[in-house]
Amino acid sequence: MSLNNLTDLAFTSTLEQARLIKERQVTPLELTELYLARIAKYNPALGCFYYVATESAIADAQQKTEQIAQTLDTNYLPPFFGVPIGIKDLKFVANMPITYGIAALADQIAKYDEGVVTKIKEAGFIILGKTATSQLGSFPYTEPEGFEPTRNPWNLDYTPGGSSGGSAAAVAAGLCSIALGGDAGGSIRGPAASCGLVGIKPSRGRISFAPVGDRLSGLGTHGILTRTVADAAAFLDIASGYMVGDPYWLAKPKIPFLATTKQTLSPLKIGFATSFLPLGEPAPECQQSVATVVGQLTTMGHTAIPQAIDCSALIEPFKTVWASAVAASGIPPEALSPMNQWVLTQSGTAGEYLQAVTQMQLFARQLVSLFAQIDVLVAPTYMHPTIRVGEWADLSPEDTLEKIINWIFPSPPFNVTGQPVVNIPAGFDSNGVPLGVQLIGKPTSEATIIALASQLEQAQPWSQLRPQEFA
Repeated sequence: MSLNNLTDLAFTSTLEQARLIKERQVTPLELTELYLARIAKYNPALGCFYYVATESAIADAQQKTEQIAQTLDTNYLPPFFGVPIGIKDLKFVANMPITYGIAALADQIAKYDEGVVTKIKEAGFIILGKTATSQLGSFPYTEPEGFEPTRNPWNLDYTPGGSSGGSAAAVAAGLCSIALGGDAGGSIRGPAASCGLVGIKPSRGRISFAPVGDRLSGLGTHGILTRTVADAAAFLDIASGYMVGDPYWLAKPKIPFLATTKQTLSPLKIGFATSFLPLGEPAPECQQSVATVVGQLTTMGHTAIPQAIDCSALIEPFKTVWASAVAASGIPPEALSPMNQWVLTQSGTAGEYLQAVTQMQLFARQLVSLFAQIDVLVAPTYMHPTIRVGEWADLSPEDTLEKIINWIFPSPPFNVTGQPVVNIPAGFDSNGVPLGVQLIGKPTSEATIIALASQLEQAQPWSQLRPQEFA
């Protein structure tokens, strides 16, 4: 292959890579070596991998390459056989580091696979390594102390978001075609928006947190970052499902999520958010992104209905639960950044936590009731474009928290409700950094938002766009 073709292969969709492997046009070893070479070349500038599993990835790729050479009918192989993937460093992968973005834990090695990682391995993926996260996943930028900051491939002066910033930057720069993330307040959708990717936060209970309990009374979920809707849908198919002892769960859909990408939707009632009280209106670029998407949807025959979202009752309880997550980590304060040490002091009592959870649940009932009148809500993923790396580094913790809330708050309400959301790329800001828009579905309605996102993707195929420096 020429260098040009190798670069094209690096940016090829996950499903297409799986097809190429099964058709013996490329081997798992060739694809793995390609990505390891790109990681070696570009990761020093991007900081998107904290740990590169070179030895185990090569060994797995060699074994799979030998296996496919001896397989008569490759259609019986797992769906993603031989395709490399990145795993966010808040997820446990046996015999790999698990740092949570804390430098003092750089030598901590996971002793088991999380349930979602088990399903990833069963699907045939090859794990390239652990991608960067903000410390404890607390922040919407990926700059934990003791690590190089993670940078946005579209403009290295800017953050790729957080806390799944490493996963997003890796996919956007062609260091893997797919990467696992997690989202308890926008941590998949924000990085997806900032890096021009598809990011799915599935419904609460869609993907198990086995072998442990839930995350933050149901706020958190595993999810995926990809360049195409079909890749994200196909991942959801393999990752979903009940595992023994899950505190809540959803039945697998009768129609695979991947199949819904080819379905034709009947005309829908599309709500679109024009303001988020008490924060006000999003920045003009973010409003324009929503307007553009809504315009495309109305052209497709859907009906648009303006909505105002009032988050006033959510901000304080969400802050309480967020702070409680830091306290629940059990990490000694001296190992934490000054910002997380301050967050720790805001965590309150167990009683205050439970009161906050109740307040969030009451808010969720009100917000979900909105969907009696609409099928899907379109909203900006963030209130304003992506910030520079280190932009808030000199602010006090109180001022930083206020900045964070005023940036990310279109995203957390739907962690509280547990609704499915997909971020889709929606243009660029004046600095050449991508913008994103959320498609929010009714509870458990991934199929609808996947089908709608696929319609929009066909109208404007964003996966063909690449950051110039890495293309």
